[in-house]
Amino acid sequence: MNTVDYLRISLIDRCNFRCTYCMPEGAEVEYIQAQESLTNGELITLLKEVFIPLGFKKFRLTGGEPLLRRDLVNLIEAIANLSGVEDLSMTTNGFLLEDLAKPLYEAGLRRINISLDSLDRDVFRQITGRNLWEKVWAGILAAYEVGFDPLKLNVVVVPDVNDREILDLAALSIDRRWHIRFIEFMPIGNDHLFTYKGWVDSATLRQQIGDRYGLDAGKCKGNGPADVFQIPNAKGTLGFISQMSECFCDRCNRMRLSADGLLRPCLLNELGQIDLKTSLRQGKDAAELRIAVRELLQLKDEINFKERDRGTGDRQSYFRTMSQIGG
Repeated sequence: MNTVDYLRISLIDRCNFRCTYCMPEGAEVEYIQAQESLTNGELITLLKEVFIPLGFKKFRLTGGEPLLRRDLVNLIEAIANLSGVEDLSMTTNGFLLEDLAKPLYEAGLRRINISLDSLDRDVFRQITGRNLWEKVWAGILAAYEVGFDPLKLNVVVVPDVNDREILDLAALSIDRRWHIRFIEFMPIGNDHLFTYKGWVDSATLRQQIGDRYGLDAGKCKGNGPADVFQIPNAKGTLGFISQMSECFCDRCNRMRLSADGLLRPCLLNELGQIDLKTSLRQGKDAAELRIAVRELLQLKDEINFKERDRGTGDRQSYFRTMSQIGG
């Protein structure tokens, strides 16, 4: 098994966007109440006394939309100053980033991923349910000017929606040190849209980009599962996350912690999760929690999408959407 040293932490399950690939239109999502979420103090305790002692070094803050979390800047500063934290990053939709980019950077955040599924304002509104492209673009520019490096842009590719923009999105990596990540659409969060639209495999995208610009194998390797390439002489890179067309379980180095303290060993494994928040509030000490997490690590299965019934049992679907899991 690959060394697991990377924890994705969902700070909040709420989001101010309604992306079609994440939350089905018209669906009623039952959000976690504030008192059921891990507090800043509980989260710091888990990192300091459980995860870091077990060898976790890399942490990514997600949501929902993490910039909606109260007292976020102070939380970032507290995590960044923990001994043993080697890498701290965040994924955001960018809506609130124009004002928060500088405070986040000054608090110790250095890497950021921003969702940008389209350069077309109408398509952006169609995907996100919000007419806020300019606001997100301003957030991207603010993060770039502050100095976030690498600055990554995440693109979930949905057939007949934004796949015609692949070449334009890839071109964003040429003149700036921006790293564009093309992500295959998964049916976690919106089974209906997936059934109707399907997905575009990364090999097809690479072929399109290569035919237009040329494409070299990238020299850098990130913390995640992306296969990295580069347009010749470009300042940035292109990454392809192929969770549907390829199984990269053998490279998985991560676990996921939900906003309400459920530790999930695999994105696709909803059955094999443990409740750290309840254990913490019941007074279990750090040693007991470390044992529970260590046992889960030892049992961490490799489940790709074709084997998802191993993670959902007889249901064939997930209770939580992608926004609730943390991506």
